[in-house]
Amino acid sequence: MKAIISVSMLLAVVTMLAISNPAGAANTDSRIESSAKQSYVFKTYLQGDDIKIQSVDGVVTLTGKVLEESHKALAQETVASLPGVKSVDNRLEMKGEIPAKSSDAWLTTKVKMTLLFHRSVSAGRTEVDVHDGVVTLRGDTASAAKKELTTEYAKDVEGVKDVINEMIVKKNSKKTRTEGRKIDDASITALVKMTLLYHRSTSAIDTKVETNRGVVKLIGKAKDASEINLATKYANDVNGVKSVNNQMTIE
Repeated sequence: MKAIISVSMLLAVVTMLAISNPAGAANTDSRIESSAKQSYVFKTYLQGDDIKIQSVDGVVTLTGKVLEESHKALAQETVASLPGVKSVDNRLEMKGEIPAKSSDAWLTTKVKMTLLFHRSVSAGRTEVDVHDGVVTLRGDTASAAKKELTTEYAKDVEGVKDVINEMIVKKNSKKTRTEGRKIDDASITALVKMTLLYHRSTSAIDTKVETNRGVVKLIGKAKDASEINLATKYANDVNGVKSVNNQMTIE
């Protein structure tokens, strides 16, 4: 009799688990889709794009069209960094013609995106013009130091030959709309990854990025101490980053 009761109870537990798991998975998928749409990256940098997000058992599919080629990678990196995501199938397409690699139009986009990710430069008020690989920067900035840093960041973008900075220093320059906003960890991870990829000094580094409450951890290999220091510097100046714990080693 006890054996019969035990088997019955076991079957009941198995049945309950079978019923509850699909609901749990559905809740996770719903949370992933909602978190992606409400993320800082999607609401700030991808708001003009038509991106559809579908998650099934943690496998996320991205479909739709984006305004810039770089937005495809930015969307994928953000979603991939969300809790519960197992993999991302990126089927996003770009609206219009894709600029040829290393072309002036391609470089313009890369420089603009790189400056946007950094909080110490006035990206929102910086005009970027590229001709034969030479970047001209115009607009206003809050200090000479920020102007110099803008030049440094633009110069370190892969493909840029030189930078002419014609920006005007205005001490009463207004803050950008991104300053002071709370940024989620998934967005920070994506922005740090893209930043390290766009800067030529760190583009070849094999780096794993993890973020916990704004604290970024870098894990991977670098060829020398200079690369490690630059990775820390660039990551530390990304919007939302509170501090950087660089655990990279020299190969």
